[in-house]
Amino acid sequence: MKLLLKLSLAALVAVVILGLGSCSKDTDPADVDLFIGTYKGKISYIKVGEQSKSNTNGSVIVSKVGSTYNFVFSDGIPALTGVKFEKKDDNTYVSIGPEVTGITITKSKLTMLVLKDSATWSADCNR
Repeated sequence: MKLLLKLSLAALVAVVILGLGSCSKDTDPADVDLFIGTYKGKISYIKVGEQSKSNTNGSVIVSKVGSTYNFVFSDGIPALTGVKFEKKDDNTYVSIGPEVTGITITKSKLTMLVLKDSATWSADCNR
């Protein structure tokens, strides 16, 4: 009986050690999709020749497809898709590329001022 107890305890210790060893503090936030989710706050959209849209209690749903992000707005505001990011510091990413710049995102905050195709998107949202 003591042998069975010792073997069980040894197996439990091995599982705990393996579990702790597989955790990494060097995990990149973008790799675990910390930015995906719904951000709520002030949003707006203005396009020349169209009616502007805004809401102080709007939302932006952030999703990831491959290596790019999509931003789907509430209130009939057109989505921004295919946005690429680069790391600014440990927990902040900024949008890059010729099409869409002006987006900063963290786990808890989304800010943007994007000018594209005669339109302006803005957001100041939290999670």
